[in-house]
Amino acid sequence: SKLYARTVGRIDPEWALDRAINGLREDHPIRSSSVSIWGWQKPALYSLLAVLVGFAVWRPMGTAIFLIGLCTLGYVLTMTDRVLIFRQGLKSRPILISDEQARAIPDDELPPYTILVPAYDEPEVVGDLIAAMGALDYPVDKLQVLLLLEADDAVTIAAAQGCASSEVITILEVPPADPRTKPKACNYGLFFATGEIVTIYDAEDLPEPLQLRRVVAAFAQLPDEVACVQAKLVYHNGGQNLLTGWFTAEYGLWFGYLLPGMMSSGSPIPLGGTSNHLRREVLDEIGSWDPFNVTEDADLGLRIDASGYHTAVLDSSTLEEANSDPINWIRQRSRWYKGYLQTWLVNIRQPLQLYRTLGPRSFLRFNLVLAGTPLIAVLNLVFWFITMVWFLGQPAVVGSIFPWFIYFPALVALVLGNAATLYMNVIALREDDRPDLLVPALTVPAFWLMMSVAAAKGTYQLIRNPSYWEKTFHGLAQRPAEPPP
Repeated sequence: SKLYARTVGRIDPEWALDRAINGLREDHPIRSSSVSIWGWQKPALYSLLAVLVGFAVWRPMGTAIFLIGLCTLGYVLTMTDRVLIFRQGLKSRPILISDEQARAIPDDELPPYTILVPAYDEPEVVGDLIAAMGALDYPVDKLQVLLLLEADDAVTIAAAQGCASSEVITILEVPPADPRTKPKACNYGLFFATGEIVTIYDAEDLPEPLQLRRVVAAFAQLPDEVACVQAKLVYHNGGQNLLTGWFTAEYGLWFGYLLPGMMSSGSPIPLGGTSNHLRREVLDEIGSWDPFNVTEDADLGLRIDASGYHTAVLDSSTLEEANSDPINWIRQRSRWYKGYLQTWLVNIRQPLQLYRTLGPRSFLRFNLVLAGTPLIAVLNLVFWFITMVWFLGQPAVVGSIFPWFIYFPALVALVLGNAATLYMNVIALREDDRPDLLVPALTVPAFWLMMSVAAAKGTYQLIRNPSYWEKTFHGLAQRPAEPPP
């Protein structure tokens, strides 16, 4: 039906909106997060809670020791896996496509390309978007930029109409409807897309001008089962304050080393929110984005691997604005953590099938990354409280729930785990020649406290309002005059 609609050039907006919202949950209901806990998960969760409450009443100390031991095992496994990924990433860097290779492809051999730019209540960054799209090195007749704006967002529409003089940019108004999420807007825009390759940029992004050509060259040399090429996201305002420094160092480690490590080991890759370049035919096949998932990028990355495809990481950067306001940052990070848990709950609905598709190592890593990342961030609050109790003069109370077979692994997680995390941050900065971020890298434990607050908030929201999209405000930083090389 999508192909027919594009062929005749007539798309009913109401039909497109309905499919944008309901397409995935109608065609692939088991892959939709419109219902957070699905099928067998609800009785299993209630049964587990009943068993835990029963044991807590019957054997409170034994139950506490078991739970502490289980959490400690999660810490040790997650930290060990993160170090192994980093070690692999040091040896396996992102795919490098030189300027000469990118420019060597004749214009008439380049495929049609569509860029989706969803924006909501962001009139202050529309002008930057127009300039960034105009700087891309790609034939105008093969480039389509769809600026996806909510039809009731009059301020942003007016700003876009006042700036959109570029011949490649089309303003596409998305009819207002719940859920008010970025993936819903992208799904709607996909029905009007003409490109063989589709990518997403946020309105404040500054992609490297040759990025699209590099992606085409990368797809040409990669196997057919590679469905997505993820470019690196880099923050341009890392020196604005300590928070942006923490955020910039974290992204340098994630996109520069951890994602390449996952790529080289064949592990599923949670995609970044922008600059993921997707083959349109595969996107249609697997159901595009989940409009009810608040981290649609991570969900799509996992769905790509669960469908037998893979993601590659490209050495090409897109400049973004790091969140400089703590409250705004917690809103954004809590949404990410909530989305990670949504994605885990959806993909674990068929655990045996997922295990057979991913294999034992990638299946374990899937659980450690998607479920472990937010849950451990929440558990940090509990373990920091226990540590505080110990320092305040109650070692006997703490010692009673930490027998030797739990105490020593917990000590390893505390001392070696934190040291390893600091070490990875410092090594990544040294490899990237970023001495300006040394202070944020060494003070990152304070950043972890903010992560824990955001994770607790995201977990609570998953229960209360799972598909609510907390808006992240942009335009709080001074942009560079030109993107760095």
